[in-house]
Amino acid sequence: MSDRSELSAGPSGDSAERVRTEGSGGNASAGLAAEGMDDRASVSPTGRPPLHHWQMGMVSQPGLEGRGDVFFAAVAMTRMPMVVTDPNQPDNPIVFANGAFFDLTGYEKDEVLGRNCRFLQGAQTDRETVAEIREAVRNRRPISLEVLNYKRDGSAFWNALFIGPVFDPQGKLLYFFASQMDITRRRVSEQAFYQAQKMEAIGQLTAGLAHDFNNLLQVIAGTLEQMTDLLDTNPAAIRRPLELAERATQQGARLTQQLLTFARKQRLDPKPVRLNALVTEFVDMLSRTVGDRVSLRLDLRAPLPPCQLDPVHLEMALLNVVINARDAMPDGGEVVIATGLTQLDGEAESDHLPPGEYVTLSVSDRGDGMPPDVLRRAAEPFFTTKGPGRGTGLGLAMVHGFVQQSRGRLEIESTPGQGTTLRMLFPRAAARPAEQQAPVPRQPSAASEGTPATVLVVDDSDDVRELAVSHLTGLGYRVLSARSGEEALALLDHGPPIDLLFTDLVMPGGINGLVLAERFRRRSPDTAVLLTTGYNEELNDDSPHLPEGAVLGKPYRRAELADRVGDALAGRGTGGRTGRDGGQAGPADGLHLRNTGT
Repeated sequence: MSDRSELSAGPSGDSAERVRTEGSGGNASAGLAAEGMDDRASVSPTGRPPLHHWQMGMVSQPGLEGRGDVFFAAVAMTRMPMVVTDPNQPDNPIVFANGAFFDLTGYEKDEVLGRNCRFLQGAQTDRETVAEIREAVRNRRPISLEVLNYKRDGSAFWNALFIGPVFDPQGKLLYFFASQMDITRRRVSEQAFYQAQKMEAIGQLTAGLAHDFNNLLQVIAGTLEQMTDLLDTNPAAIRRPLELAERATQQGARLTQQLLTFARKQRLDPKPVRLNALVTEFVDMLSRTVGDRVSLRLDLRAPLPPCQLDPVHLEMALLNVVINARDAMPDGGEVVIATGLTQLDGEAESDHLPPGEYVTLSVSDRGDGMPPDVLRRAAEPFFTTKGPGRGTGLGLAMVHGFVQQSRGRLEIESTPGQGTTLRMLFPRAAARPAEQQAPVPRQPSAASEGTPATVLVVDDSDDVRELAVSHLTGLGYRVLSARSGEEALALLDHGPPIDLLFTDLVMPGGINGLVLAERFRRRSPDTAVLLTTGYNEELNDDSPHLPEGAVLGKPYRRAELADRVGDALAGRGTGGRTGRDGGQAGPADGLHLRNTGT
């Protein structure tokens, strides 16, 4: 090859500038420097551009016998693993390895010398990377790449590998030299970063889709509800399609809620929840869902401290997990729902959770279990092993998002052929002073006393705004409407007194729902505020002080709207304006997976 010829014949042409000679006379060695190389052989595992190290070399004194000088001591002392192989022997065996190589791989000297380097390869070693190494050795050229290797105990590590040929003065190939570096930590960090980027991108996509979809569902659901009221005297044949459409709307609403929960952008309404009581009350619903072939057994530890959770989302998460357990046992079996208490202390920080006492809720089955490759992806969005039409792949992703947002952790243990246990850990609720636990007495709204309250509806969607106006007018309120924050402020300044601001959260222009609510709070402190949204992204940021519970998710039913408007009007003047409820996502904790299969 040309590079080897240049080394053996002396410097010439452009390559002459890259030839380095060390020593003189019979002890001289020469090498071709990496500077200017464009191929993969010039890649450095440190990430810096290579300039001075040799890509290939020439020695005037072949042989490995001379080990009495400082250079051999340096090779023996360095922490970078180094290996020399002899291509003139059958199968190119290792003829020298330094101590750092034995430290890295766990092998002893007599287990390494005389063997080809392929013994470091394993099941997950990329075959194309191995073929690339063999091609470089066959062509006697240098190469630098990253390969997955295995230690003596079977554990894998990522190896930044550089291989270069060594010639004698006549150009005969004598050895291959290889230096190595364990870059496992860097590779794991990169993979975690790319996964986090992917999850964030999917989260933004799903939240944006949910916003638009929920607006459509709101119009569909409200219109269907109005038509149903008008069809009391019409034939049942007309009512049935409306009922089916309304059911489809509710299913779409549940899907968008799962998307938002997976993306950790669903605003939760946490309350003190006692897990044992919730499971006991919800078990009938679970039993009807799993059917007759699967039995449920409760193993509840008492007493348990309460947790600060959203009970509706907790029930949804539990239902998803139980359905997965049922599907893992097509021939039937038993699902065990258990609660318990655990203390996290010394290892809590490494698990991305603060030390303290945690309440656990677990679901166990004796079904098929999951192999490691499936277990690793179990909580990925849209990943499912179920057949077409049997799953969206959002179930466990939603559960994972809810648990993280509740400042807890999700753990999954699975053994192929023996079953799966999924465990949710939640921090116990902090003790609250008795005076904070006393409910605020509800005051009647103006509409209930016979004096219609004035409600200002603000939404940039004409259809959604018209529907809300229709609902509120039918409930007996006096209703004004605006399509933007600017229009709403103009009505506040020049229109009649406004008792309630009912505004969409996300609107174009410089005044969104949060900004509008804050300006109303400053300019009209007695005006109640109720926000509505199908997209909760902005609620994850620091926001102005809002009335407690003043967010109504889309799509909403007319009865829900009536209740929330009544609550908002009744809460005026009772100190209802409080800070955030603390239900946002806690520190990222990751998903803990354990596979005990062989």
